[in-house]
Amino acid sequence: MFVLASSSPRRRELLRNAGIDFEVQTADVPEVHIPGESPLDFATRLAIAKAEAVAQRRPEDFVLGADTIVIVEGEILGKPADADDAARMLRLLSGKCHEVTTAVCLISPNPATGRNTASETTRVHMAALTDADIAAYIATKEPMDKAGAYGIQGIASRWINRIEGDYFNVVGLPVALVYGMLRRGGAIEEL
Repeated sequence: MFVLASSSPRRRELLRNAGIDFEVQTADVPEVHIPGESPLDFATRLAIAKAEAVAQRRPEDFVLGADTIVIVEGEILGKPADADDAARMLRLLSGKCHEVTTAVCLISPNPATGRNTASETTRVHMAALTDADIAAYIATKEPMDKAGAYGIQGIASRWINRIEGDYFNVVGLPVALVYGMLRRGGAIEEL
């Protein structure tokens, strides 16, 4: 069995749309950045911690943990704490190119296969936003549970000029990367 260590409805939808069977088990892992930790190391550490937390309860299953972060001008943007934080993040992203990185960790029940990690980074170009754009967007509540305070698949799509890389990574899970890891690890078979 393949278990997704995530409560993210976007990740679940992406896997379902790709025809990948899975179960969900949430992992309660604090998402706290360690000073001096690189963005990739931060995302990878969280993906591993989420996978390990669930693998301890599900040792006979393949477990996938993932974490997505947004990086702009060297600053890591997680999920906003409140509306003011969301507005701050959106002002930082306005009119700039930023990166979205998702790190994934697949833990196998087979000790010989062990634990594999990988990551995907996508560059996203966002149009300039007005204060009115930001206020109206925050009023929808859409940005409140998303890294970087926006969802590319929702209302914010109107401000995305271009992406370089994997669109699904920006939504929350690099599906092709994950599918390859699952196949190589023996968690799933080809359709």
